[in-house]
Amino acid sequence: MHHLLPLLVAIPLLGAALLVVAGRHLPRSAAEITGFVFSGATAALAIVLLLNSSPPMVEWVGGWLPVAGESVGIVVIGDGPALGMAALVSVLTLAALAYSWRYFAEPPRGHGGAFTALMLAFQGAMCGFAIAGDLFNAFVFFELMSVAAYALTGYRIDEAKAVQGALTFGVVNSLGAYAMLMGIGLLYARTGELAMAKIGRGLDTAAGHGGPDALVLASFVLVMTGLLVKAAAVPFHFWLPDAHAVAPTPVCMLLSGVMVELGVYGVWRVYGTVFSGPGGIPAADLTRALMTLGVLTAATGSVMCWYQRHIKRLLAYSTIAHTGLFLVGLGVLTPQGDDGVAIYVLGHAGVKAALFACAGVLLDRYGSVDEHALHGRARELRLTGVLFAVGALGLAGLPPFGTGLGKAVTEEAVGGPLALVYVAASAITGGAVLRVTARVFHGLGPRPEDADSDLETSGSDEEPETSGLLTRIPDTMGTVPVVLLAAALAVGAVPGFGDLVARSVNEAGSGGAHASARWTAHGVLLGLAATALAVALAGLAVTRPHRTAAPDWARPLRRLQSGHVGDYVAWLLLGSAVLGALALPGVLGG
Repeated sequence: MHHLLPLLVAIPLLGAALLVVAGRHLPRSAAEITGFVFSGATAALAIVLLLNSSPPMVEWVGGWLPVAGESVGIVVIGDGPALGMAALVSVLTLAALAYSWRYFAEPPRGHGGAFTALMLAFQGAMCGFAIAGDLFNAFVFFELMSVAAYALTGYRIDEAKAVQGALTFGVVNSLGAYAMLMGIGLLYARTGELAMAKIGRGLDTAAGHGGPDALVLASFVLVMTGLLVKAAAVPFHFWLPDAHAVAPTPVCMLLSGVMVELGVYGVWRVYGTVFSGPGGIPAADLTRALMTLGVLTAATGSVMCWYQRHIKRLLAYSTIAHTGLFLVGLGVLTPQGDDGVAIYVLGHAGVKAALFACAGVLLDRYGSVDEHALHGRARELRLTGVLFAVGALGLAGLPPFGTGLGKAVTEEAVGGPLALVYVAASAITGGAVLRVTARVFHGLGPRPEDADSDLETSGSDEEPETSGLLTRIPDTMGTVPVVLLAAALAVGAVPGFGDLVARSVNEAGSGGAHASARWTAHGVLLGLAATALAVALAGLAVTRPHRTAAPDWARPLRRLQSGHVGDYVAWLLLGSAVLGALALPGVLGG
């Protein structure tokens, strides 16, 4: 079945090409059905390949096989993590397309099918990145993914904010991509190879007994910078809230649900395949780098999430906080840590996509995503309110959600004080969403005062993404988040599913080492503790809003999200320097 791997990229790109050519001549419903067919076929293929991914599959595209150990062809990998990410990408894309059925106002004449075509191109690029076995083509798909995301973010081109958000997204991520390309060039200069496994062996051979040198460190920093920008790790994260604030809701479902996670997946894949040998970066240095950036990301994302009133920005910062938790889990460099993060990613994808879907309902029903302005206005949206509350509990790690199982397994792996970081970040982000639920859907507590208006985006002047305010919520917009939350619950509740994910991840990245991924009493207690703390924080915010208002020390942190792309570029450069400093001791020791 390995010959079918390239179809994961070819099918959605073919669908996108057909819509570009013929979309303007098709009725809107026909264009959207075409998108469902191609996206659904890709999802079905990814799941079939995933179920047959043991042992892992390798395919040299076009039959360009290595000769005498030398290769010039493109290699794609079909192991559990790669196909799992491809399946997740495809299922979420299908969900986003279902949610967006007749969602937008009719596109400009002559551009019928443009949105669906961009979504299919986005899907194909993300699938390609997930299964890429050589570093240069991972970069190619990285760029295709980015270009499609820029266009989707600025899809409502008649709005200045959408164009600005897409431009910021494009500049910061393009700089990350250039850094990645320069790092690939250095690795090619050292090894003469582009396939990840061959680069890793080439670095080990070139190093001999001397260990890594400055060139290896520079290539590591440059490649990881590109991946950490995509993952929205602090201080590379500033583009994400600005993009989420203006991107169409179905696009936000993919940006937070899977694209950011692909950056984390790239860090895991590239280090394990390229830099983990004796000629790469020592494990202790990677642990120090990922732990430092992960804790900083979780803390910053949590604090900024709590002090948002713009609901889409709030959800974006919760994504940043959970990215930090993913990086900490990977940083321990153990099979159990990898397994926990994989399960966490699956659960988080369903929960976060569902929450953005609910935020889209608010936007198109009331023309606002401002927590303060919407106070008590959404009492009539009972189902959406229930789903928002359930999603908040999922973010907090309530058992038996997949987020709770992933959190529990990862907490066991990191142990000690770092487990408290997971409890705190989960509680704060879950509490922030519960606070929104209580105020917006139930009208609890006094209406908050609009303090510090100079430091925050209100979200009260947003335009609906439909042709007018909705008087009735379409069935698709209500059904999709129900299905997504049910899937997130199933990840943690279905017996044996966690062990199945763990076995798949371990076969690919841990040499087959076995690690259990099941509920433990300790994990359940910490999940319940985080959920109880989230409920308590939300209750305190609603009943005693002055007790949870932004303190003076938080003002500088909030001012960093300036909206000026030059500031974000400066922070990107600083982040690269910090990453290099954290990895430098291993090179000096070599």
